[in-house]
Amino acid sequence: MSLESLPKSKVNSVLTFQLAKASTSIGSNYEESQAAESGKDFIHKIGVVLKEARAGNYWLGVLDAILEDSFKYEKCENILSENFKFKKIFSSIKLTLQQNLSQKK
Repeated sequence: MSLESLPKSKVNSVLTFQLAKASTSIGSNYEESQAAESGKDFIHKIGVVLKEARAGNYWLGVLDAILEDSFKYEKCENILSENFKFKKIFSSIKLTLQQNLSQKK
């Protein structure tokens, strides 16, 4: 599914904008996390990635709920599933690093 393929409407333009922001932010913030200056900084940056994945999940859920059946795509469900996997991955990274950091103290 491409965001450009959504039916044109004011609501869909808001959703398209929000989804584009959240999805591109996941990648850019993850890239930034790779240059973290410390373990705590990396955890913080991964937390930002996780927040953006959650935001994307929210907007995908809204989109899925409001799209008319004639415009729903199987890919919408696939994208929701992929985003859920991103959330699990980044949650696991963050929790593991937090546990490792607290054990070092």
